[in-house]
Amino acid sequence: MKTLYLDCGMGAAGDMLMAALLELCTEQEKEKFLETMNHRLGLPGVTVEAEPAVKCGITGTHMTVKVHGEEEGSHDHGHSHEHTHSHDDSHGHEHTHSHDDSHGHEHTHSHSHSRLHDIEHIISHMEVSEQVKADVLAVYKLIAEAESHAHGVPVEEIHFHEVGTMDAVADVTGVCLLMEQLEIGQVIASPVHVGSGQVRCAHGILPVPAPATAYMLQDVPIYGGSIQGELCTPTGAALLKHFVSRFGAMPVMKVAAIGYGCGKKDFEAANCVRASLGETLEGADEVVELCCNLDDMTPEALGFAQEELLAAGALDVYTTAIGMKKCRPGVMLTCMCRREQADQMKELLFRHTTTLGIREYVCSRTTLQRTIKELDTEFGTLHRKEVSGWGVQRGKLEYEELAEIAREKGMSLEEVRQRIESR
Repeated sequence: MKTLYLDCGMGAAGDMLMAALLELCTEQEKEKFLETMNHRLGLPGVTVEAEPAVKCGITGTHMTVKVHGEEEGSHDHGHSHEHTHSHDDSHGHEHTHSHDDSHGHEHTHSHSHSRLHDIEHIISHMEVSEQVKADVLAVYKLIAEAESHAHGVPVEEIHFHEVGTMDAVADVTGVCLLMEQLEIGQVIASPVHVGSGQVRCAHGILPVPAPATAYMLQDVPIYGGSIQGELCTPTGAALLKHFVSRFGAMPVMKVAAIGYGCGKKDFEAANCVRASLGETLEGADEVVELCCNLDDMTPEALGFAQEELLAAGALDVYTTAIGMKKCRPGVMLTCMCRREQADQMKELLFRHTTTLGIREYVCSRTTLQRTIKELDTEFGTLHRKEVSGWGVQRGKLEYEELAEIAREKGMSLEEVRQRIESR
């Protein structure tokens, strides 16, 4: 499968993601992309340029989005609070926001505002595919919902700064357009570095990540570090949330192209998002093995625990005979599951076994492709499990169906199997 892996070791911002994806394109594709961004989006006064950049000796690309000839730099929040404030994040973007709400606050500002339905109007007039329009709108809805939750304002009342909106729409649309243009099958990303410390505003201090960003990054593995400032911006968080199917280590893949999307500032670490595009190996994925040693459970209780784990969606559950301390015979119970299931399976292991601790291993595995085929037979419709890949192709009739027929007809399993496969 064509896979995109995003290394977010320095966070993520809309312009950095766009630049990293653009580097994966051919020269012809880059020209086509910039033509679309500058002449087919219908964003008044907006121009998009790709410029070479160097971070810690690594050559990459920096995207410059200008509105009426000026680089706005407020695109990666693209939202409004119940006060006016500004700050610089660690990528070099300056963010200025203001909010004209209905709670009696008085604000003075020189720019009008747009609500979500105005964004929808802008998107509907773009000369891009319906899929790109849907993706852009979905990203904006994520941001609006996060702002609504963070500031207690209904989604329909969230305001987007007009000039900042043009800037932000360009970033979001650029990423969505490149995702379609590169024909990516799946997107996987590393855990996200969000930065650390606080952001000073005119009316107070906000923690990093900002409240809206933190809301969107729920259920996403994130971490802080020694870098003071905001590394993952709201737009970056929304784009990751929308496109990434899972977060974790880089999968086994054959990389065909690598792109670096650079921020403005310089740090000891390269301030960039790295995008790797390639093919994941056939049937390769990651699983988690959860293991615990048991010497004080009855066979019935142990069997019940296994049934509960399998019923909850474990890929496999099995026991291994072991010798434990004090010369006690025991069993090692192993539960194999997908990474996103690990916490649920741990909870079940602690609930249904007597273990005091669980060992966890992340493993790479390679599987054959599996499909279920229906067969019309003299015994009715039966099912055959077929597998293929790596030069192998074979099939097997479902045991439970064969066993039911054998009992009903007074035949052996082999006799039933031969009758079916001979026709």
